[in-house]
Amino acid sequence: MKKLILAIILVVTLSQFSQAQDYKTSLGLRGGLPVGLTVKHFLSDKYALEGILGSRWGGFEVAGLYEVEQWTGQYPALNWYWGAGAHLGTWSQGYNPRIAAAYNGAVIGIDGVIGIEYTFDELPLNLSLDLMPAINIIGFTGWGGINGALSIRYVF
Repeated sequence: MKKLILAIILVVTLSQFSQAQDYKTSLGLRGGLPVGLTVKHFLSDKYALEGILGSRWGGFEVAGLYEVEQWTGQYPALNWYWGAGAHLGTWSQGYNPRIAAAYNGAVIGIDGVIGIEYTFDELPLNLSLDLMPAINIIGFTGWGGINGALSIRYVF
């Protein structure tokens, strides 16, 4: 983990060509629920797609989100966003204290997202903090909780 953090710092330090509002795609790490990888791609100045590949409850989860980006009005590189999407994954009952019955299998559900992000002017780096409520509709059905994470992405 220390080597990965040092590698990210090195890449950020050596690269100084990104503008805050000009990026189309970013790729990075997501620390929270689910923990894993995240990629965000803008379809236009206001609309983006985000994909998340994460580890959760002894399995994995893939989520796709459609997001609407809004400028905060005060700082050019600070935006907030909201959107919706879906997730697909597998869970293991042994890792999830909320699952009372023995459940090992697939889950499919819908997600919402609301968050805030900052893109640095001098560095190809984007930080975002989000909340992602989920409802499972297939598999272990019902409320999936309010997930949240801090994401650190390299901006292309």
